[in-house]
Amino acid sequence: MLHSALINVMVKAARRAGRSLKHDLNEIEHLQVSLKGPANFVSLADKRAEEILHADLAKARPGYGFVGEEGGAREGTDKSHTWIVDPLDGTTNFLHGIPQFAISIALQREDTIIAGVIYNPGNDELYIAERGKGAFLNDQRLRVAGRRKLDECVIACAMPHIGRGDLELSRREMTAIQSKVAGLRRFGAAALDLAFVAAGRFDGFWERNLQPWDIAAGQIMVREAGGSVSGINGKDDALSTGHVVCGNEFVHGELVKILRAAEG
Repeated sequence: MLHSALINVMVKAARRAGRSLKHDLNEIEHLQVSLKGPANFVSLADKRAEEILHADLAKARPGYGFVGEEGGAREGTDKSHTWIVDPLDGTTNFLHGIPQFAISIALQREDTIIAGVIYNPGNDELYIAERGKGAFLNDQRLRVAGRRKLDECVIACAMPHIGRGDLELSRREMTAIQSKVAGLRRFGAAALDLAFVAAGRFDGFWERNLQPWDIAAGQIMVREAGGSVSGINGKDDALSTGHVVCGNEFVHGELVKILRAAEG
C-alpha cells in the first residue's frame, strides 16, 4: 500500500526505534533502570529510542518542534508543526518482558493532530492514520466496533497504582461500568488501548491523568476509524485535560454519562 511522504517518514523512524527496543527487550536483565517516581520506571531503552526518533524526524523535517516524554520540549524554527512522541508507552510492561508496549508518534499542525503512527515492535503491529485518509493496521483499513448494547461491550481502562491516580474515583467508575458491560480490560499502554478501539478489538476506553504523548496518535487513530474521542465531560479536549474517553458514537456517549455521574 502506498503511503504519503509524511507517513513514510514516521513509519521509518518508528521501525528504527523499534529495532532498538526489541534488542533491549531481549536484554532486560542487563538494562540500567532508574526511578522517576513511585512505580514509574524509566530505562536507557526509553532514552535511546527517543533519540533515534528525534534524529530521524529532525533529519526528514528540519525545523519542526519536538515534544518527547523523556527529553521534554525542543522548539523548532517552524512554529506551526510539532512532533508529539512517546518512545516507549507501556514501560512497566516492557521492563517485565510483557510485549504490550508501543512507540507513539503524532504530528500536530497548529492545534490539530494531522497524522499518527503507533508501532508495537513486540508483535510488529503498525497502526497509521492521517487526517481525512483513514486508519490502518498493517495496511488493513480499520473501523471501530459497531455494538450498541453496553452489555455486549468490552471496555478498556486504567487502574491507579502506587503514587498515581485517584483510587476512590477509579473504584466508583469501575463499579458503575462493571455492572453494565461484558468485560473490563487493563493492558497498561494507553496508545495501544486507543489503537485497539480503532481496530474494533475494544468497544471503548477511558483513562485519566494522561500526557499529550499518550493520547495524540491514538486520538486521530480512533477518529479516522469512525469513532468519537473526548475528555471525560464529552465535549472537552482530551489533549488539554489529560482525561480521555472513546468508542463508537453510542459507546462514547454512554461512557461519558456513567463517568460524569461517578465523578459527581
